[in-house]
Amino acid sequence: MPKFILYIMLLCASPMTLAQTAYKTVKDTILLKSKIDNMSKQTNSIESDFVQVKNLSMLSEKITSKGHFWFQKQNNLRWEYSEPYKYTIVINKDKILIKDEGKVKKYDMNSNKVFKEINDIMISCVNGDILGSNKFKITYFENDKFYKLELSPNVKGMKESLKQINMYFDKNVSSVVKLDMIEPGDDATTIDFSNKKINATITPEKFMLK
Repeated sequence: MPKFILYIMLLCASPMTLAQTAYKTVKDTILLKSKIDNMSKQTNSIESDFVQVKNLSMLSEKITSKGHFWFQKQNNLRWEYSEPYKYTIVINKDKILIKDEGKVKKYDMNSNKVFKEINDIMISCVNGDILGSNKFKITYFENDKFYKLELSPNVKGMKESLKQINMYFDKNVSSVVKLDMIEPGDDATTIDFSNKKINATITPEKFMLK
């Protein structure tokens, strides 16, 4: 999977401290799966601030980015970076639009299997319906405040660029509050979501770029 495409996947949230008590295995996974499935069905849109922190083995300092995020069924995403630079990625159904330094580039999702694969993972992670995918082995953990799902790729091509995804839910399972994306070399991107608005109205213009 090209690094550029993987970078698109990792674009995502305001810091939260999730390192509470140690995680233990979830006993009733059927109940948790049911809660996540209900959340997915009831979520039509999400708007949120985000902070993204990248830990790269070749760098001693973390790379932190901030911005705003929008999601809307079916298959609409917007990641708008404001710090330390302005950069926007929009997924509008089968199109990917990227705006960098005032220039907009367009890509056709259907003409690139890698784009489509990354898009499916992004959408599934955000709205929580990734549990239905057979492309990951999923293990379930919890502590006093959060559920943590560890997703390990089953697909050979995906394993080459992605070691694991960690998804965190609050105990009410109202939304995803954090994502970890870990590469085979243990470079990692952590995405925290804050100030979320669930099922608020989002105008179609948010998923367009000029």
